[in-house]
Amino acid sequence: MPADTARATGAQNLDAKKTLTDEELADQAERQSAVIVLRKVAPYLWPADMPWVRKRVVWAMLALLASKLVIVFTPFFYKGAVDALAEEGVPMLALGAVGLTVAYGVARLMGVGFQQLRDAIFARVGQRALRMLALETFEHIHRLSMRYHITRKTGGLSRIIERGVKGVDFLLRFLLFSIGPLILELLLIGIVLAVVFDVWYLAIVAGTIAVYVWFTFAVTEWRVKLRRQMNDQDTDANQKAIDSLLNYETVKYFGAEAREAARYDAAMAGYEEAAIKTNYSLAFLNFGQAMIITAGLVGVMVMAAYGVQAGDLTVGDFVMVNAYMIQITVPLNFLGTVYREIRQALVDMGQMFGLLEQPAEIADKPDARPLVIKGGRIALEGVTFGYDPERVILKNATVIAEPGQTVAIVGSTGSGKSTIGRLLFRFYDVQHGALCIDGQDVRHVTQQSLHDAIGVVPQDTVLFNDTIRYNIAYGRDGATQDQIEQAARDAQIHDFILSLPDGYETTVGERGLKLSGGEKQRVGIARTLLKDPPILLLDEATSALDSDTEHEIQDALNRAGQGRTVLTIAHRLSTISDADMIVVLEKGEVVEQGTHDALLSAEGRYAQLWHRQQSEDEG
Repeated sequence: MPADTARATGAQNLDAKKTLTDEELADQAERQSAVIVLRKVAPYLWPADMPWVRKRVVWAMLALLASKLVIVFTPFFYKGAVDALAEEGVPMLALGAVGLTVAYGVARLMGVGFQQLRDAIFARVGQRALRMLALETFEHIHRLSMRYHITRKTGGLSRIIERGVKGVDFLLRFLLFSIGPLILELLLIGIVLAVVFDVWYLAIVAGTIAVYVWFTFAVTEWRVKLRRQMNDQDTDANQKAIDSLLNYETVKYFGAEAREAARYDAAMAGYEEAAIKTNYSLAFLNFGQAMIITAGLVGVMVMAAYGVQAGDLTVGDFVMVNAYMIQITVPLNFLGTVYREIRQALVDMGQMFGLLEQPAEIADKPDARPLVIKGGRIALEGVTFGYDPERVILKNATVIAEPGQTVAIVGSTGSGKSTIGRLLFRFYDVQHGALCIDGQDVRHVTQQSLHDAIGVVPQDTVLFNDTIRYNIAYGRDGATQDQIEQAARDAQIHDFILSLPDGYETTVGERGLKLSGGEKQRVGIARTLLKDPPILLLDEATSALDSDTEHEIQDALNRAGQGRTVLTIAHRLSTISDADMIVVLEKGEVVEQGTHDALLSAEGRYAQLWHRQQSEDEG
């Protein structure tokens, strides 16, 4: 192989390792063994710092053992009652047929009682483990970089988390309280059959179980692949539904309801086909399991019937053998379902743990310190950055905002304006140069302190589907009603809120759709004012508004910027003409900077943009 080809292939392999597709993640999850997954779950069940959890696990295991011992020896009472009625042998414990029947009923009740006691004791342990795992996953997703989130589908991500947590729940309940107990029960019954009857009974039962388990595992491995295809189709359909509903207005604008329905139906058609295959395979599995179990049951019962005819066994023995076989049959039939679900749960959990293993691209350094604001000086010093290494967005850009200054960044679309805002908030790290606040490189301070110091008013303010009060109060945890109302006054929205029937308790709807663009923007400004940050980032905060609303919002923004260092990313130049400094970007490079008047006098790029916009406004 030529050296160039080898290098290219190696580079492709490295790129493939860096970014895993959904299919690759699924394959990786499928390869994860139960031991690895259990090792991840075990700390939640046996935490070193919570003795009460360990005590509950021990008591649950003891209750489990007690229930299995009772269940295994219950058929002896059944046998004794039958023999007493048939007047064969000496009645067990001299209780008589009626007494043995009552004892049989009590034993069955005790077996169920110990099982329920086990579940009750373990319930708090299991639910605590689920809660901690769900919280860890939720926190980890928020730690992941913006690059990860913009390349993932929210609906698909939520499905992975939902199925993963359900998988853990299933694993805790059934692996601990079904597979383990089933193995214990089968061992105890095997010992009873070998000791009380004959080793051939044990041989037939063991052979039946071995064939059953082999058949179940083999078919289930095939079914898991079908189930994974069904999950993929389910995720795709769910994503399309969420995407369409989130863009409800856009769908209406273009009269695309039928188009969206057809798109969703096509995804559901794929799910339908996958689900049908899954159901067919389930029918095949169930019939095969029934055939194997029935063959084993008939074999053992025929042996017992011969024993009764030969006088070696009593009718009670025949009934007891039948009771044991039924006792084995029920959990073995259940084993098929449990194994299938456990196998799927391991895949679902593997996907979730794969998500947890995704590294956070932006993380605090071990020696990171809180950001100390002395005046709010922002300095981009020779910054070079690109979302893709092959496409550089900013090229050796230097921008300085002195404490208390308002610095506007303007330029044509794609010049890198919004990228500066993302770098300031440290959604990404610069590749060359440095971005400093009061002389502190943002890469060397804690993200929490950095985020606390910066208030952002974006172009499109997205609100939570909650009340106006909640959305404004989001700016400061624990804010009082007076503080919330003062922020609303400063953002010029207090009177509007009071005019609403429910006032501050008015629900804004999904993403704030019940409010107009200007109203949403004012709520966003109020939220940022309540945060009271020393640095304010306005990312084209008025570009999506009409002229009248723009002027009103601009007044609120001007008041919001008083006493703060303000970085304004602007599209409409009329909104930043009074800025202390205007920086003009072109293809990622700073081509001009100065005051509005100075830049107009220079008759450079800024003057071109200004005159063009003036002409458009007049036209």
